[in-house]
Amino acid sequence: MPVVLTEVDDRGVATVTLNRPHVHNAYDGAVIDGLIAAFAALAADPAVRVVLLRGNGRHFQAGADLAWLKHLGTVSPAENRDFSVRTVAAMRGLQLFPRPTVALVHGACFGGGVGLAAGCDVVVASEEARFALTEVKFGVVPAPIIPQLIKAIGLPQLRRWGLTAEPFGAARAERMGLVHEVCPTGGLDAAAAPIVDALLRCGPEALAATKRLTLETADQLIPDALAEHLVDVAAERRASPEAAEGLASFLEKRNPAWYRG
Repeated sequence: MPVVLTEVDDRGVATVTLNRPHVHNAYDGAVIDGLIAAFAALAADPAVRVVLLRGNGRHFQAGADLAWLKHLGTVSPAENRDFSVRTVAAMRGLQLFPRPTVALVHGACFGGGVGLAAGCDVVVASEEARFALTEVKFGVVPAPIIPQLIKAIGLPQLRRWGLTAEPFGAARAERMGLVHEVCPTGGLDAAAAPIVDALLRCGPEALAATKRLTLETADQLIPDALAEHLVDVAAERRASPEAAEGLASFLEKRNPAWYRG
């Protein structure tokens, strides 16, 4: 089965589903490429009015596949950087997608999963959902998603949660501004239905123009120079000795060498 599934109903509501449930939808190169392809195809389809983003299985998205990150530490600098180019392109493409996007979050939403949610226009989470920006625990940097996180939760919140890697629940995510609505466990579709209906009642071209102008006014279009910098930082830190130690300590279930608690 593809790692990213796409379907469009007769109303023009598209659903993009992350489909690696055996690893909690953790992303690797195939997932990143699947997201780029899915959103490019949907952007080119004039029948698409709204996009829902969700995950198969018990969790929305558990961040990067750590085995994949470990592999990237062994490849050439060019291959490592290319993955960062594609990751930034995927996150940037989601944020700038011309139609409204709605994330439906359940279970774990960690690392890049938080970035995927933050890149959407509306986020609905079920009450059991748990969030964490876990990258720094492994010696890497969430560079590709920092612009989206600042947009979603603001600088003061990111300075805490992005630096401590502490987990937080759906209720706190709603208070922070990351989540717009919290629903009972199992109630994502029912909670999203009136939001989708409201979006479908609006003029498609007016929605696209409003979304674009909102991002422009908030300085959230991510200029090319910033995108290049995000790529460079992500690739450099992922290939660092600190990242190698962070990933090894997690996989070996021990404290990293820098911890003296």
